[in-house]
Amino acid sequence: MPTQAPGKERVLIYSRTFDAPRRLVFEAWSKPEHVVRWFGPKDFSVPQCEMDFRVGGSYRFCMRAPDGMDHWVSGTYKEIKEPERLVFTWVREDLNGNVWLDNVVTLTFTDRGEKTAFALHQAMFESVEERDAHNGGWSQCMDRLAAFVENR
Repeated sequence: MPTQAPGKERVLIYSRTFDAPRRLVFEAWSKPEHVVRWFGPKDFSVPQCEMDFRVGGSYRFCMRAPDGMDHWVSGTYKEIKEPERLVFTWVREDLNGNVWLDNVVTLTFTDRGEKTAFALHQAMFESVEERDAHNGGWSQCMDRLAAFVENR
């Protein structure tokens, strides 16, 4: 049974430094042809990626697991401050289109010369288990993003 978590325990905070310029790291989030190459946990693919990258625009991705199961995520861009900050809603649906998660993701990109300090803030989760599962997924996703931007 999921553990109902108090406020701060329902927030995911992830940070990392990428060995790539801020412009490249931000750009990787802004173009579908880039997103399909790195998004999702290890060994996942992105067979479908629709993005209207503007404030008020929407996105919808299909992350396909190695076993063939599709995981859909969609949302709306709330703030775009290139190349510093990106805020969007994060909506997860089951195979029938029923929403089981709806929260907000804030990304910050800080210039560190030829490197980028990156931070992800996602809130609010219903449980600690849900938050921790997303942390694992984001960690693997950021490993893939690092490989993508650091080899460009």
